[in-house]
Amino acid sequence: VQLQASGGGLVQAGGSLRLSCLASGRTFSNYAMGWFRQATGKEREFVASISRSTAYYAYADSVKDRFTISRDNTKNTVYLQMNNLKPEDTAVYYCAAASGAFGRSSYAYNYWGQGTLVTVSS
Repeated sequence: VQLQASGGGLVQAGGSLRLSCLASGRTFSNYAMGWFRQATGKEREFVASISRSTAYYAYADSVKDRFTISRDNTKNTVYLQMNNLKPEDTAVYYCAAASGAFGRSSYAYNYWGQGTLVTVSS
């Protein structure tokens, strides 16, 4: 499956952005989806994930209550709504697809998008 992330940009602290990730090539609803991020000089970290049917969600503690993951299986798209952004949220954000069970580990994900840069100014 091919993944194309978009929606990144420059925003002031306290602002909002919505990231989108369009999937193609395989049946989107067969995959759990996740968002990860990588800041400069740091390792990639888990942000949020959603199961195939949207019945299950998981969030990193650092984004809980500020970020919301959702998906529209009719549009082959997963979203990450980011509110109350902080400078520490600055990173390249990646979407990923897992053919197995969804989870927090990057090893669970088989396919990765190219990333979209989010910069939060203070």
